Amino acid sequence: MLPGRTSEDRVATRTVAIVAMPNVQLLDVSGPLDVFAEANVQSGSDAYRLIVAAGAPGPVRSSSGVRLMPDHVIGDPLAGTIDTLLVAGSPDAATVPANAAILDWLGRTAPATRRYGSVCAGAFALAAAGLIDGRRVTTHWAVADELARRYPGIIVDRDAIHVRDGRVRTAAGVTAGLDLALALVEEDLGRTVAMKVAGQLVMFFKRPGGQMQFSRRDGAAPAGRSALQEVQRWVVANPSADHSVASLAERTGLSPRHFARLFQSEVHLTPAAWVEEARVLAARRLLEDGRETPKQVAAQCGFADADTLRRAFARHVGVTPAEYRRHYASVTA
Repeated sequence: MLPGRTSEDRVATRTVAIVAMPNVQLLDVSGPLDVFAEANVQSGSDAYRLIVAAGAPGPVRSSSGVRLMPDHVIGDPLAGTIDTLLVAGSPDAATVPANAAILDWLGRTAPATRRYGSVCAGAFALAAAGLIDGRRVTTHWAVADELARRYPGIIVDRDAIHVRDGRVRTAAGVTAGLDLALALVEEDLGRTVAMKVAGQLVMFFKRPGGQMQFSRRDGAAPAGRSALQEVQRWVVANPSADHSVASLAERTGLSPRHFARLFQSEVHLTPAAWVEEARVLAARRLLEDGRETPKQVAAQCGFADADTLRRAFARHVGVTPAEYRRHYASVTA
């Protein structure tokens, strides 16, 4: 109990354990821990007991090279019970399987906790341990498709910053672990304490938009046979041109009907959906430049007007063009 507290003021201490595997992303561990530690300060209580768990004795080397000294080695006796169990991610979590002993421990330990989950690509370990079958989860946007492909029984929300499904809590990439931890603090200690934590850590209490606004991959990358890729490159280079199925089919020498069927079969999107993705990507680049008005961006990217741009942008990016430019423009418009 903290100094100045009486027995009547005592808050039940919850043990939060974060599993750190080799090559762990340091912020996946330290970010949530700082949120919980600040919650202890802001609540004036020993609300959280914080533990870093590892699969073997000795320091855990993170992806940045910094070494973490775990408090607990999996398999050793642990005083008390774990209230909240989180698995931290790593840059190679989607390609390097977790240690079998860790997966076995997770499979036995997580069901006995009040809640469990993951930060970033830590979701792959939960999935491998069979702990999120049938659950709605999220993970880093860059590996969300791979998680969904490898574990079709999982419902992957590619845009969410963090997701709550029953006892399972999952966060998107890296800094989203702070958002998740703050949501857990709000669950446990209330909105007032959580808002104080957010203020002290200079972070959003509720982050605007989803994680797709941070995605930097080329969602409109050319795919399919060479004739289709040539058409796609034309669209990217000329987003404001007429890109109806008829006009695109004409460039390939195919009938509109055959072109549309072939495009969807090989690119896995309708021509209209692909063109919209390409135009939104072009709009993102112009908004980041920060000089054109929304009306000018819409015209240069092939949208009928600024309102059409706004609706398409919100569908693909999760925020409005104005919000996106406010956060990402390199110069003042």
